[in-house]
Amino acid sequence: MPGSHRLPFLLLVMAATSCSPSPTASDRIAAEIDAIVAEAPDAVVAVSVRDAGTGTRFDRLPERDFHAASTMKVPVLIELFRQVATGRRSLDDSVRVENRFRSIVDGSEFSISDDSYDDLYGRIGTLVAVRDLAETMITWSSNLATNLLIQEVTADSVQATSRRLGAGRLQTLRGVEDLKAFEAGLSNRTNAPDLATLFEALRDGRAVSAEADREMVAILLRQEFNSMIPAGLPEGTRVAHKTGSITRIHHDAGIVYPADGEPYVLVILTEGIDDIEASGRLGARIAAAVHAALRP
Repeated sequence: MPGSHRLPFLLLVMAATSCSPSPTASDRIAAEIDAIVAEAPDAVVAVSVRDAGTGTRFDRLPERDFHAASTMKVPVLIELFRQVATGRRSLDDSVRVENRFRSIVDGSEFSISDDSYDDLYGRIGTLVAVRDLAETMITWSSNLATNLLIQEVTADSVQATSRRLGAGRLQTLRGVEDLKAFEAGLSNRTNAPDLATLFEALRDGRAVSAEADREMVAILLRQEFNSMIPAGLPEGTRVAHKTGSITRIHHDAGIVYPADGEPYVLVILTEGIDDIEASGRLGARIAAAVHAALRP
């Protein structure tokens, strides 16, 4: 039969084609993020994704450490709730509000002058519940509330709890605006996989306990700054997250709760972009690309 000699060759081609693996969610995420970041050549961007529903684990620049900015408030929150769970303190305990703190370098006194939440300064000299400090530390990223809580729980305890949860490279040394420590190179540091590890523990009820983790997630869901991860997601998607930003640093990390699917963890860390609105848009595009790959 004319042309019959071509049949085995065609079958081999078809077999090879059918056996070629289709792109995984991780492959699609990597390609999309690389394309997005290529449009911002000055940016360094690390991303981690943890999706138990699809089994997707993705890391971009997993070894790169970043200044943690306000993402360091997440391990502080976890350690606070751990101490509550052990009976060491109560969320209904009160702390006197003072704007005086000690540098970890030499013990010299400093105060906070730059903050994203002003109301607490009107309560200096009064007692405020620990519960309220935790809320404003996360939802409004209050630096004053953060330093007051770190004085209570201690940075060493925060660090120990991060290590216990598997975030061994995450570094919590101090509160915020300790300029002497900053100048000495003593800053809180994070990386995308370690931050993802903390949010995985919160998602799964392993950070402290199922009940405590639900309460922490509820606080994180009330986040007031939503220009990065939430901005890239479909309407109806909830995000329990914490942002962080200082000069040329802009991060967002949390648990994404799709309207009709299982939750997943997404961490986006950026460095090198001067315009915070531009870094927010870049992060939102990455969030949209990740969501499209995981929940097509």
